[in-house]
Amino acid sequence: MDKKVLVTGAGGFIGHHLVKYLKDKGYWVRGVDIKLPEYEDTAADEFELLDLRRWANCLQATRGVDEVYNLAANMGGIGFIESHKAEIMHDNVLINVHMLEAARLNGVEKFLYTSSACVYPGYKQNTADVTPLKEEDAYPADAEDGYGWEKLFTERQCRHYYEDYGLKTYTVRFHNIFGHLGTYDGGREKSPAAICRKIALAKEEDEIEVWGDGKQTRSYCFIDDCVEGIFRLMQSDYHEPLNLGQDRMITINELVDIVAEIAGKKITKRYDLTKPQGVRGRNSDNTRLREVLGWEPRTSLEEGLERTYKWIYGELVKTGRIKEPVGS
Repeated sequence: MDKKVLVTGAGGFIGHHLVKYLKDKGYWVRGVDIKLPEYEDTAADEFELLDLRRWANCLQATRGVDEVYNLAANMGGIGFIESHKAEIMHDNVLINVHMLEAARLNGVEKFLYTSSACVYPGYKQNTADVTPLKEEDAYPADAEDGYGWEKLFTERQCRHYYEDYGLKTYTVRFHNIFGHLGTYDGGREKSPAAICRKIALAKEEDEIEVWGDGKQTRSYCFIDDCVEGIFRLMQSDYHEPLNLGQDRMITINELVDIVAEIAGKKITKRYDLTKPQGVRGRNSDNTRLREVLGWEPRTSLEEGLERTYKWIYGELVKTGRIKEPVGS
């Protein structure tokens, strides 16, 4: 395999896993980020520390590569994206418009953009009766304030670069990707990681804080399925936005119960209604995903959460936040 690819955001959760996946496929991979991967060394052939908000750095990053997987973004969990809207829109729009133009000028063949289910309208997601979101439901637009709007804007920009310049752009809409080697503390973590951390730190019969009333619903997709789906999309001829997620919807209460069972602990919930909880309900409609790729995510939520919990537990032991009994 002679193809050279660039993965931006390669120091982050999904980007780091994607680099490993592409290396296993035989690609030569350049990783770019403003930071190195936090939990293990990168598998990239070369890794450059670059701030992609700067035009010159995007030109440098995209030199001599055939394909770009553009995952670089300033983002985090619901607490972060609801309190840093100006920063998120400023940083991510700069990254994305610079990366698209640099890819075009450097003759890149394929460009993947990672969007989000946050592009979907709030009026489709704040009802008790949750209907799975189809790709066309993004319009008429009412994206999540800040983060969702910059994602939707860049989706359009990718479409125009394909139509006007012939750059083969691909857009994937993630639905709550989770797994090992991801942020689990500090305010940017997603709900599965936060719940795994809270339960790992809890005593045998303890209570944990749950943001909201616990009845809000989501679907969660394990990281291994995520990177496979990204790769499969890039091998296709499909250039419209495509959902990538599981279509099994559960409540946050159920998510807590599954993790508690994995941990073997009896956990009670203390609800904090003052904390951000996002939309009321969200689920992925995978009809088009199955049609386009002949595939869909296969890892069960229970299996993915077990792997994630064990990894987070191990990290908390390593950092001394959990003391394991002598002889364990």
